[in-house]
Amino acid sequence: MLVLSSPSGAGKTTLSRRLLEADHGIALSVSATTRARRPTEREGVDYYFVTMPQFETMIAGGEFLEHARVFGNRYGTPRAVVMDELALGKDILFDIDWQGTQQLKEKMRDDLVSIFILPPSHAELERRLRNRAEDSDEIVAGRMAKAADEISHWPEYDYVIVNSDVEKALADIQAILNAERLRRSRQTGISGFVAGLT
Repeated sequence: MLVLSSPSGAGKTTLSRRLLEADHGIALSVSATTRARRPTEREGVDYYFVTMPQFETMIAGGEFLEHARVFGNRYGTPRAVVMDELALGKDILFDIDWQGTQQLKEKMRDDLVSIFILPPSHAELERRLRNRAEDSDEIVAGRMAKAADEISHWPEYDYVIVNSDVEKALADIQAILNAERLRRSRQTGISGFVAGLT
């Protein structure tokens, strides 16, 4: 399980999409959310859009690997879908915040690799948020105010990447993913292969 986290606007969604296009051995974990769907978002692709009562029922039923409240909305990772993909041998990409990452670490530490994406500067972060043109000035101001708190969690992650250039940041993520796939503990069947060599 590969986690990408960042403050809003640092580029984790762009990097996630680019990684998924480049690497067919990884699938995106689609979160459930109670927030309203944006015009460009698709049900079951970007998020599973649910009501607050539905979300609370899912929590009570233990259906989430992690869940959190962010900017007044609820987000959670449905357990069943992730477990099905892992059973098929796929790596899973998580585009989640520090709260969700902490919960995943508690439950799945041995299978988790976490990367925190930092913006190159405060000014660039604000510029990216405004250029998205999907949020009001009030929401952008709220996201900027929250950014310092989110950034303060960077030491909790295995890796940190400054996203000043998308191509370089993507290459860094791919290098981390490839190295983690080559860890001896993650190479299933390697013992049998080595036995056949000796």
